Amino acid sequence: MTVTTPHTSTSPYSSSVIPRDTVPGPDPMNSVLGKVRPILEAFRAEDDSLSLAELVRRTGVAKATVHRLAQELVLWGLLERAGCDYRLGLRLFEIGQRVHRQRILREVAQPYMEDLLLATHETIHFAIHDSLDVVYLEKLFPHRGLNEESRVAGRLPLYCTATGKAILAFSPPALLGAVVRNGLKPFTRHTVTSPGRLRVQLERIRAERIATEAEEIRLGYTSTAVPVFSGQDTLVGALSITSPTYRMDPSGHAIALRAASLGITRSLR
Repeated sequence: MTVTTPHTSTSPYSSSVIPRDTVPGPDPMNSVLGKVRPILEAFRAEDDSLSLAELVRRTGVAKATVHRLAQELVLWGLLERAGCDYRLGLRLFEIGQRVHRQRILREVAQPYMEDLLLATHETIHFAIHDSLDVVYLEKLFPHRGLNEESRVAGRLPLYCTATGKAILAFSPPALLGAVVRNGLKPFTRHTVTSPGRLRVQLERIRAERIATEAEEIRLGYTSTAVPVFSGQDTLVGALSITSPTYRMDPSGHAIALRAASLGITRSLR
């Protein structure tokens, strides 16, 4: 089967191919915004609140500067006070819901994800590419589903996730080069850390239009994914099914994923 690699022209749904961290420019820490960013990014998914001392430790910014900027962020609603500590503010959530590209993709994909959930009773992900990672726009899971490792707005590497491999396979070679240069670090004993082996996997994915990750992120779990395109064969993300390895149904899941991907593509067009 001949597969045409999608072009990379700008579209409302496409994301940048070259990691933004590789773009040269002035030292961001010399600007106010450059100091605000690490304060906001200091909060991890498991953090409810952080003390001023912990914000200083995680950001490396002077205590007086962190205190002043944190006070301003509270006034803007980007941070909130939690006693003597700080937590992320509701204003950030409101702004996040306005991001047009992600909101449209999520709204279009969700009905098809719900159909997959009902058909398979397994965890369903929709992910997009950002820098060297996949970012999960949506995740649906049943009571017995996978509720760790991934989360909405969470990140995982491109090279060892099924959605990431599907995206890598249909992206320009420059992205794979950046991933390899950054290093292929193992999550489990099954994580593919050989650039040559990863390239062989991507060649097969391009031919078959289906990607599989077998216990590379978490032992006992396997994922199958397909790329998702919009008009003009522009890659917009990837859709996956994750299940315990013993429950994985490769052929059945592949058929269901391809049908859902086609539905999303038609809706985006």
